[in-house]
Amino acid sequence: MPYLLIINFISVIVCIFDKHRAKKGGYRVPESTLFTLCLMGGSVGMYFMMRLVRHKTRHKRFMIGIPLIIILQIAVLLVVKYVDLW
Repeated sequence: MPYLLIINFISVIVCIFDKHRAKKGGYRVPESTLFTLCLMGGSVGMYFMMRLVRHKTRHKRFMIGIPLIIILQIAVLLVVKYVDLW
């Protein structure tokens, strides 16, 4: 649980940083980094912050991709919790 809090916090900070840089110009966070943070468990924080600050909301890749990652992560958690694979 602490891991998920930390990775979501990092995802929120990176999303805010990228939004700030998008407004001011300069170095931007690569999209691959944003998706990597989501895949590492920060998808919920990233998605809600993107919606809150309206960052990348015009990009279908993000508005479809991140919710799909969230659904996949929930499915994996349910399988791990409820399916006896052994």
